[in-house]
Amino acid sequence: MYHSPKRAIAKRMRQAPTAQEARLWDALRARQLGGFKFRRQLPIGPYVVDFVCLQQRLIVEADGPFHFDDGDRDAWFAEAGYRVLRFTNQQIATNLEGVLTSILAKASPRRSFSPCGRRWPLGEGSDEGTP
Repeated sequence: MYHSPKRAIAKRMRQAPTAQEARLWDALRARQLGGFKFRRQLPIGPYVVDFVCLQQRLIVEADGPFHFDDGDRDAWFAEAGYRVLRFTNQQIATNLEGVLTSILAKASPRRSFSPCGRRWPLGEGSDEGTP
């Protein structure tokens, strides 16, 4: 069976995340943040992203030593219809609640949520379609 080099890199990165990536993943996994499903270390195009909510086309990057060409990455993702949020390892380590609030704010405009994280039904005449 053929495995692409990007998938091999992603597998190695999943097996040895940084402390900040592991901490952020603990908060994002299993639909804990507003019911959004995030995936970790996923190849998208020519890049491997730290975290992504495919439904919302939202990429979350924990900027450590591996993101040295961010301008090209961000331009490629924007062209492909993704939004990118970047947080430093310092932000994740010292202000995880603020990081999560920022992620939820960026993800939520496409879906309506109650304060407890449950989805509200879409209003009559909404052009958003099914959440």
